[in-house]
Formats: sequence, structure tokens, C-alpha cells
Amino acid sequence: MTRPLNYRVLFLLVVLLVAGMVQILREHRPSWLRPGLRLNAYVSAADGSVAVVDLVRLSVIARVAIGAGLSGMREHPTRPEIWGVSTTGGYVWILEARSNQVVARIPVGPAPYGLDFSPDGRRAYTTASGADSLVVIDVITRSIIATAHTGSGPVLARSTSDGKHILVVNRRDATLRIYGADSLASQAVVPVVEAPEDVAILPDNSVAFVISRQKRFVSVVDLKGGVLLANLELSGTPSSMILKPDGGELYVISPESHGLQSVNTWTHEVRDSVVLGSSPTQGVLSSDANLLYVSDKAAGRVTPVDMSNRRVMRPILVGQAPGRCRFDPGEKLLLVVNEDSGDLAVIRVGTNSLLTMIPVGDHPRDLAVKLF
Repeated sequence: MTRPLNYRVLFLLVVLLVAGMVQILREHRPSWLRPGLRLNAYVSAADGSVAVVDLVRLSVIARVAIGAGLSGMREHPTRPEIWGVSTTGGYVWILEARSNQVVARIPVGPAPYGLDFSPDGRRAYTTASGADSLVVIDVITRSIIATAHTGSGPVLARSTSDGKHILVVNRRDATLRIYGADSLASQAVVPVVEAPEDVAILPDNSVAFVISRQKRFVSVVDLKGGVLLANLELSGTPSSMILKPDGGELYVISPESHGLQSVNTWTHEVRDSVVLGSSPTQGVLSSDANLLYVSDKAAGRVTPVDMSNRRVMRPILVGQAPGRCRFDPGEKLLLVVNEDSGDLAVIRVGTNSLLTMIPVGDHPRDLAVKLF
């Protein structure tokens, strides 16, 4: 005698199967939305190579030898290309994403550290710290089209979002220099915090914030007037800063103070602080500004923070010395570079759970993500 079929159990199994398939399709949407669509991460290593990680298959698909002293790696905003600089070699390099081949090395001068693109993606900007110069590259022809003299030891060039100005951070003479993007004419030289290394610009391009990783201050610069507004004292030396998409708050992360501080960008006041762990270093903020993930280099973990309520959530254990963090374009995956264990941690954002650890090379540092 056969038992009657339990339709409730069967229905539940079907529902679970459909839910599982939907979740898989969401996580692998680049492969089914369009067959030729690819989603890759690019991780630079200490040996001068870049590991190409397929984020659908969650595996390394190529290792590309580029050169010593890789830094400042970024995905081009419109072209299937990854750009970066070789500080040791004194050149900008371009990796073609479809073929995983280096298609250009452009000499720019001694000791470049980073680069930026114009809002339309037609120009790339870098600095040669050893030659005190700003270099402008035409993205299409891959050639230098202009240079300008900077202050002493330029380490960073950033374009404003309207494309009208370029800001150059000069480390040795502690200045922020403002250039007109069309003429490269120097429009203002503003003294800032000693040994500056990074700059954040408000979306309306009215104010810039400059930090040093050696001093407990953030400099506030009026870009329209070309003057220093304030040097705001922090509770510890900062390692990085993150600006809210609407520009309303600036979050400054400090290993020394074991957390972050928020700066009101309208009143230029240092406001509340959040304790995060042993040595918080870098972070990434969701596009809706509700969720911030901060890597803790000493504790080997990433800490999610509910920014609406300033609530620290359960940390996620990753590898050794986690540093650079990035989302995939859909913010379904969080990628974390582990510098000492030599791998890339992949975290599912929906559940804050570790999916896998992918070996990428010795002492990886920079991280870029490209959907193409």
C-alpha cells in the first residue's frame, strides 16, 4: 500500500528550489543578462603583476606581468580598460580588459603615485613627484598632451566633477594647487596640513578636504575663493576618508583612534565618533549611504556599520591584514584585499557572510572592478 503524496512538502520543496534559482541568477546576473558580459576584479601584487579574478566563477583567470612599483590602479569609466602607474618605472600603464594584455606604457616622469580621469573619460591626469609636474594624457591616442609645473612633491591629481579644475596635492611643500583644466593655468596655491596625501571634493565643487597620514588634522579649502577655511583637529591620525554621495558628511577613518569620526561638510565641524576595533584602515560606503564596511588590518576582519543609527554590526572574519575594499557594481558582493595572506576575500552583502578566499599573489594592494 503506497502512502499518499504529501503535497505540502512537495510545494515547499518547489518554493525553496525556485528561491534558490532566483538567488543564483541574481548573483550571476552578468552571465545570463548578456552572454558576452563580464565582471572582473583586478588585484595588483608586490611582484609587479595583476591578478584578473572572474567574479562570476570566483576564480583567477589570468595573471598579467606589468612592472615594479604598481600603484594608483583604476578602471576607466567608459572603456574596457584598467589604468595604473608604475612608481618605480615612471610610466602609466593600460591593461585591455577583453584580452588581458598590456596595450600601452606611457612615460610620465619619475615617481608617479596615482591617476584620475576627467568626467567624460577623455583625459587622464597624473603627477610626476620626482619632477614636480602635472601630466595630462589623451585617453584615445594614449599620448601626453600637456604638462604643468606643480609644487614640491606632487602625489595626487584629482579632477572636479564638472571637469573645470584639477587639484594637485603637493606633499613636500604642504599645498593644494588649483589648475584650470583647459589651460592648466595655476589659479590658486593653498597651504594645507603638513605632508598631505589625499583629497575629497564636495559634489558641487565648492570645498575640498585634505588629510595627512602623519598629522591629526583635516584641512578645509574653499575652492571658489582659493583659501584655507580651517584645519579641523581629529582624535587620531587618519588613514583614509569617505565622502557621502550627497556631500553632507565626511567620514575619517583612524587606526590610532580605533574608529572613525564624522565631519559636517556644511558647518565644518567634527561631530560624533564610532569605535570600530583594533586598527581600522580603509572602507567603502554603499550608494544609499546606509552601510559602511571598514577593514581592520590588525584584527583580520571587516566591520559593517549601520550609518543611519551609528550601530556597529557583527564583524566578518577575512584574511590577514585586510586593506582595500570595493563593491561590485550591483553592491551584491564586497571584495577585500588581504595584504599579508595574499588573497581576495569575497563577501555576500545580503547576509554579510564570507563566500570564498581567492589567492591573488604576494602582498596585494590595489583593487579595481570592471563590468564590460
